[in-house]
Amino acid sequence: MTPISCKVEGMHCTNCALSVSKYLEKKGMQEVNVSFATEEVSFQLPTGANSADILEGINQMGFRVVLPDEAPAPVSPYNTLTFKFFFCLIFTSPLLLHMWVNWPWLHNPWVQFSLALPVYAVGMWHFGRSAVRSLLNGVANMDVLVVLGATAAFVYSLVGTIVYGDHNYLFYETSAAILTLVFLGNLMEEKSVKQTTSAIADLAKMQITTARLIHLEKNGHEHIHEVDNRTLKTGDCVLVNTGDKIPMDGTVYWGSGHVNESMITGESAPVSKSEKDKVIGGTILEEGSIKIFITATGKDTVLSYIIDLVKQAQNDKPPMQRLADRISAIFVPTVLTIAILTFLGWYFIGHTSLATAMMRSIAVMVISCPCAMGLATPAAVMVGLGRAAKNGILIKGGHTLELFKDIRQIVFDKTGTLTTGKLSIGKYHFEQMTDQEFRQIVYSLEKYSSHPIARSIAGAWKSAGEVTLTQVREHKGLGMRAADKAGNEWQLGSFRMAGDAAKDDTHNLYLLKNGQLLGWIDFIDEIRPEAPTVIAALVKMGIKPILLSGDTQRKCEELAAQVGITEIYAEQSPEQKLRKISDLMSTAPTAMVGDGINDAPALSKATIGISLSDATQVAMQSANVVLLNNHLGALPLALGLGKHTYLTIKQNLFWAFIYNVVAIPVAALGFLNPIVGAGVMGISDVVLAVNSVRLRYKRVAN
Repeated sequence: MTPISCKVEGMHCTNCALSVSKYLEKKGMQEVNVSFATEEVSFQLPTGANSADILEGINQMGFRVVLPDEAPAPVSPYNTLTFKFFFCLIFTSPLLLHMWVNWPWLHNPWVQFSLALPVYAVGMWHFGRSAVRSLLNGVANMDVLVVLGATAAFVYSLVGTIVYGDHNYLFYETSAAILTLVFLGNLMEEKSVKQTTSAIADLAKMQITTARLIHLEKNGHEHIHEVDNRTLKTGDCVLVNTGDKIPMDGTVYWGSGHVNESMITGESAPVSKSEKDKVIGGTILEEGSIKIFITATGKDTVLSYIIDLVKQAQNDKPPMQRLADRISAIFVPTVLTIAILTFLGWYFIGHTSLATAMMRSIAVMVISCPCAMGLATPAAVMVGLGRAAKNGILIKGGHTLELFKDIRQIVFDKTGTLTTGKLSIGKYHFEQMTDQEFRQIVYSLEKYSSHPIARSIAGAWKSAGEVTLTQVREHKGLGMRAADKAGNEWQLGSFRMAGDAAKDDTHNLYLLKNGQLLGWIDFIDEIRPEAPTVIAALVKMGIKPILLSGDTQRKCEELAAQVGITEIYAEQSPEQKLRKISDLMSTAPTAMVGDGINDAPALSKATIGISLSDATQVAMQSANVVLLNNHLGALPLALGLGKHTYLTIKQNLFWAFIYNVVAIPVAALGFLNPIVGAGVMGISDVVLAVNSVRLRYKRVAN
């Protein structure tokens, strides 16, 4: 399987996206995701399939495939919805005017035909081609209904003009008004839907800036000149002054300052940066002057990674969306059937005129709105994920948002999650060696581990030097094991790793040589300042907090008492954590927050796995949600966004269904004319988009 991603221009409704999706599935593509709002298409290409042929098939459907490295085609002003709407409005306005003023020339059949013809031609060029494409691909879209309704009115009027020349047969204004109002509805929908993707657009804008590239001349002098940041390469050096945007990811090698990372992490307070600190491209240096060494460019930057993950998540279809897609696929044939029955019923049973029966049938076609059902879920998901990203919450998949509504308990790891993980070494004791030798062997073992405790020791005791070790292995949840040149076996780990060699379980780490206890180390680990507040907020939301840790029972109880957790599972190995998560999930949907390698299996198993941004790469990859600001305070917002996004989806779907359930019978019973129906249909999509955009501003976390 080969992943393929591209943009597809020309999709102007959800049924267009459904047509492309169905085409790709027919061709055997896997994991197909198509979003009309972002124009993003991704799928897995099976082995042996030709991607060029597949993409050319999309082009032949009337769309335009734009590959990642390809520039979008310039949009002609004459091909925009804005131009088409105002062009049609110019000709439609006098046609509608004849209904209120008694100007003889406006009532002339050929004058009305001349005014309606340009509108009909533009409408058929836009909606007609889309309708034909959808029919050829077996998914009839909304444009089929629009084209049939407008064509029926136009052809009926033309036949009346040629055969009878009687104004009683003229419905040119109906045909023109349907097309003009649908153009207006599509234009409003386009503008509204763009609001749902604005958060990602804001992040994308941060990628483009200028950079002060430092060039070192032969005489040792630095020459600085401005360049486009997209031309930078790994290894380049750049100068960043107060107020400048950091051009790409890098490491500070000179100077210091305070960086505003709020657009990436959601954390409003500027972060202090000095030599050897990492900086993220797109963030702003609010104060100071620094020189940075570029470490990542283009798609390898943190910002690009975030944008790509959010786009993938937006294209991921929750179960409710798949249901709506299935309904949309059979919606148009159902409406056409109702329209035909309406015509036959009024003409043969109601004994109305042919014109009256036809108008009521047309009203049924133009007032129905299959796009509303297709737009209901993605509009809300895009806003929810976009707001989460702007607040430093990276949610991997629209389905994750839907899962948030069910979470009833959240399991927390201890070290690095409820505590800062930035441990300081407290008391330590050693035997049969000097202080220098003790620190050397401990550093030599811990430098191979990514656990927060190991990182703290390695940072503090690096200056002590190191001992050459072989066969170094990390035992998840236990500690480190290695051998030295003399063949001695060293172990550094928890009380459980020490086994019978240790009698006192109150220390953090135990050092053993050939099974004999030679020393121990205690640590001071600060509780995250926000932890008690977050736990209290979760309890208020009706969510049970649970502590699940590999640390000792005593230390877990001390921490739990300080933050407000009553349910504790201590001294758990990775395997035991995994089993405990399974047991908890059997009682209620469960989220887990963790940060270490030993948490990765449990994060994958949980209903939702949540990781902090400074966690190990394995933990971040295993998690469904990453808190980019490394701050637990974002957790209630993530939960609230998930629940309110699901609520918005339900509201949107309710509106989409109830609108069609009410509107179609009203039109079929003759209470709406086609012109009013076309206007109301255009507004229905806008209602969904506006309701979804409310998610950007409403309070979601209590």
